[in-house]
Amino acid sequence: MMRIDILSAVPQLLSGFVDASIVGIARKKGIAEIYVHDLHDYGLGKYRQIDDYPYGGGAGMVLRPEPVARWIEHLQSERAYDEIIFMTPDAPVLHQRAVNALALKQNLLIIAGHYKGLDQRIRDKYVTMEWSIGDYVLSGGELPAAVLTDAIVRLLPGVLNDETSALTDSFQNGLLAPPVYTRPAEFEGMEVPPVLRSGDHRAIEQWREAQSREKTRRIRPDLLGE
Repeated sequence: MMRIDILSAVPQLLSGFVDASIVGIARKKGIAEIYVHDLHDYGLGKYRQIDDYPYGGGAGMVLRPEPVARWIEHLQSERAYDEIIFMTPDAPVLHQRAVNALALKQNLLIIAGHYKGLDQRIRDKYVTMEWSIGDYVLSGGELPAAVLTDAIVRLLPGVLNDETSALTDSFQNGLLAPPVYTRPAEFEGMEVPPVLRSGDHRAIEQWREAQSREKTRRIRPDLLGE
């Protein structure tokens, strides 16, 4: 069984996520354990402080190292982690190959960044992997942590009713997924492409491959090296 632990300054943002949809199904089936931990539990002083002003001045606050380190060491005392992952904008952008590799691991610890960032000494000492979900900045790392968790969990055997579904998603073969259609065959004057109703599986696969390549070339030519 896979286990994912998430350290968060605002765990309430993730409370519904871990019980809903695919992630909730994985937990109910006993395929994955997912726990969200409040950094304030190891906060400092009467007000359980987890942030402070940055050395050198400047705007914003920084996550203090002590609460994060205490949580990491507490969790490490109970199990070994394959990766300790920090979600932050100043990191490589997450991609499907990395998600596929992480889905083969057993224990993952994800740190959701917050405020202006995380004290660099935590990144240097504990973090083994860092990912961003795009070239933009959010208020915190909770949503990126949820994105990574969902992307991993949906690949675990037994989570999806049709396990081949994940293998035909965008990026699995380096291309964007082709257009998809369902009933009715005609909707407001627009018809489903005849090939998809032909029953000719070889022709359908050829159509999907061609559509994937055309769509990728139009929207994400970088995936094709163009």
